[in-house]
Order: sequence, then C-alpha cells, then structure tokens
Amino acid sequence: MNKGFKVIFMGTPAFAVPTLDLLSKSHHNVTLVVTQPDRPMGRGKKLTPPPVKQTANELGYDILQPETLRTDAISDQIKAYQPDVFVVVAFGHILTAKLLSIPKYGAINVHASLLPKYRGPSPIQWAIINGEKETGITTIHMDQGMDTGNILLSLKIPVYDDDTSSSLHDRLADLGAELLIRTLKLLGTKNLQPIPQNNSLSTYAPMLTKRDGHIDWSLPAEKIERCIRAMTPWPGVFTFHEEKRLKIFSSSVKKMDSAKPPGTVLEGSPNELTVSTGKHGLSILEIQSESGKKLAIKDFLRGYKIHPGDILK
Repeated sequence: MNKGFKVIFMGTPAFAVPTLDLLSKSHHNVTLVVTQPDRPMGRGKKLTPPPVKQTANELGYDILQPETLRTDAISDQIKAYQPDVFVVVAFGHILTAKLLSIPKYGAINVHASLLPKYRGPSPIQWAIINGEKETGITTIHMDQGMDTGNILLSLKIPVYDDDTSSSLHDRLADLGAELLIRTLKLLGTKNLQPIPQNNSLSTYAPMLTKRDGHIDWSLPAEKIERCIRAMTPWPGVFTFHEEKRLKIFSSSVKKMDSAKPPGTVLEGSPNELTVSTGKHGLSILEIQSESGKKLAIKDFLRGYKIHPGDILK
C-alpha cells in the first residue's frame, strides 16, 4: 500500500458524496474540496449548498466554491495545496490544461458508465431509456475532453428491469467510491495501465430537460415505460388530458394489439387506465394531477374522470 496521496476532491451532487465519504475513511489525505456555489432551490428559491459541500462541512474540510475555474487566482489557490492527485466526481466544470498540470499524478474522474459509451452528464438515465442490460463505473485519467481520457479501471453491473434512475444512481455511486479507492491503490504502479478509449465506439448522454419528459405516445410502450423509470424524479414525465397536465410516476406494459391511435385511452376496468401506444398498451400505475398529490391509479380515478376514447397528448 502506498503511503497515501494528498487529494483535492472536486464534486457537486449526491452522486459524489459516497466517494468523498470513503476517501475520508481511507489513508489518503483530502486537503481541499472544490464544489459548485450554493444555488437557489425549491419553490422558495432558498440558497442551498450542494450535497458535497454539506458532507465536506461535516468532515471538516477546507472548501472552495468558484463560479469559474478559468482564472489565475483560482489556479494559484489550488496549486498552493500541492496536491498529488485530483479526484473528480460529477463536478460540473471542465478542467483547464493549467489545472490538469498541477497534480503530480494528474486528475482521476469517476464516471457512471462503461466508457466510451455514454459520455456526458446523464449516463444513468440514458442507459435505462435505451434498454441497456448492463452499465457500470469507469475511472479515467482526465484530459481536456468530455470524458475522453484514458481508461484506468472499470466495473460492470446489471441494469434490472425495475431499475429507476434513483435506484441505479445509488448502486453506481457506491460502486464508484469503491473503484476510486482501488484506482488510487494502483496509481503510480506498473499494475495500472491506462488504455486509450476507442472513439469510434463512443456515444453521448446529453443533459435531460423538462421538455424531454413529455410523453410521445407513438413510441412503443416498452420505451415509454423505460422513460418513466429513467426520468423520475427528474425531469418528470407528463402528458396532457384536455389541456390539464398529468404527471406519471410508474407504469407497466400490456402486451396487446389496438387499432386506436397512440394516446387513446382504452376500454378497461374502472380501476385501471391503459393507453394505446406505437406498440402495445401502457398501463398507468401512479399519477398526479396539476393540483393534487401522487396517487395510485385506482384512487386517482375516483376523483378524476378519464373516459375510453379520450386522447392523451
């Protein structure tokens, strides 16, 4: 075992917290945590620290929250800590060449996909949307590209048929922490052989927006069901009934044929809501009206009337 590295940790959301927590329990020395500035959150727009800052405060670490990393002052401030290595997890900033040159052993990024697949900010959601049977964690030596650095280590896990973005996020966050510690153990030894990524195999996982949550009923039911699991809680999946917005939280596929146009509410029992899609039907299990709360479909239909033949858009 090496004597431990002086680490500057860079990360922002909840996904990065298990890695910071496990680092704090290791023999490595976290000298500084760099994270995004506090942002307005929720309906009250209350200024809220990111999850990594909250954890760093609890652990007693020095914290830096720059709006940008592209200033000499920030570079000098970071350089003064004389880090051996940067550990970067879902940070939200691109590191400049000047910053990348500071640590002796470079910058290690923990990414939630099997690179070069799903480079970009939303790899967990897109793996579910696209029906991947497996995904994983990759550690890379960072360069100036978007998740393009040489691969250090990777681990695969299955994507289950009932995985949501939340459940897969939590498993990958814990796995990422473990893989980072394994990577640091091998760093600087001949047992860690960086492998260039095959760019011809790369795919991109763009940031999801609220607009992406609007259901396209012409898609097959299986794809819509995966979108609902992937986009809950963010950005949320919705449709419109008579210009009223309905938010959908869970669903199941009904293997059936229908001549009705996609989006048509189909005949069924009083306690179910099945909608025609591009292929098969989609049974809505949990739903919420604009002014209501999330309800099981049977409870929702007691107070909100949707009739066979109605069109959801």
